Amino acid sequence: MNPGPNSGLDALYPPIEPYETGMLLVGDGNRMYWEQSGNPDGKPVVFLHGGPGSGTSPWHRRFFDPERYRIVLLDQRGCGRSTPHVSDPDAELRYNTTWHLVADVDLLRRNLAIEKWQVFGGSWGSALALAYAQSHPDAVSELVLRGIFTLRRHELEWFYEGGAASLFPDLWEEFIAPIPVLERSRMIEAYHRRLSDPDPAVHVPAAVAWTRWEASTLTLLPDPELVASMTEASAATAFARIENHYFLHEGWFTEGQLIAGVGAIRHIPAVIVQGRYDVCTPIMTAWDLHRAWPEAELVVIPDASHSASEPGIAAALRAATDRFAG
Repeated sequence: MNPGPNSGLDALYPPIEPYETGMLLVGDGNRMYWEQSGNPDGKPVVFLHGGPGSGTSPWHRRFFDPERYRIVLLDQRGCGRSTPHVSDPDAELRYNTTWHLVADVDLLRRNLAIEKWQVFGGSWGSALALAYAQSHPDAVSELVLRGIFTLRRHELEWFYEGGAASLFPDLWEEFIAPIPVLERSRMIEAYHRRLSDPDPAVHVPAAVAWTRWEASTLTLLPDPELVASMTEASAATAFARIENHYFLHEGWFTEGQLIAGVGAIRHIPAVIVQGRYDVCTPIMTAWDLHRAWPEAELVVIPDASHSASEPGIAAALRAATDRFAG
């Protein structure tokens, strides 16, 4: 995911390179890519990317002061530089669930000999961050969350079953085009059938159409470069397959689990950054989370949608990490 020229990356720290990279054996035949950058003696922070299935990008290091943070990035199972990559028609998704990822994140923490770290996650990454923190509250020093998404049924139906079509009827028409009319009442299931087809002539166009719908609605103003980077065939296939797999299973959460479970983490300092006009993960979910967890600061960006690269969101995220840098 590479933001276009109108992004808010100027609000972030300058580009840096990792001082260490590795592949962690996490079980079930999976190897998870990880890297460290910034200050090896700095405050540990882990970046949990969205999707699921999008992977990390070099600009994700830039939310953190490299003089004060020990910055850990990882690519979740099946995407980015982790292997096997889910663009492979034979890739197995049976061992790719939220709870596998929670275990992977904590295995990495222990392998890096980190007692506590800040957890930073946006979009799907906010769901994973909440699931991780509620499972391992003693391992989390602070939470920085963006574009809150908890995979409740009405959140999924809003974006994938027709709600957001009210705002983007032209883009929705492109999204439903690959699906026969009689299957359009259950779009997530209809796409699942095509994305799990072993024939690239079936699953690749479906993956590109699925990913284009999301990429085209991430930002308040159109970002053609972002759409182009996300819809490259291999990346789009892993992204769409993993995302659809998670959404079909509603994240392996009980309905409302992540908001109901905030009692375990209310003592953890937290900032929630949310775009007012977020179409992918509407503000209703951030609001519900904040009501359940009033100790967490809610920062609403008045001129933004969903992407972490939008100027107001990027600036607010940097301000949060600066405050928590210690």
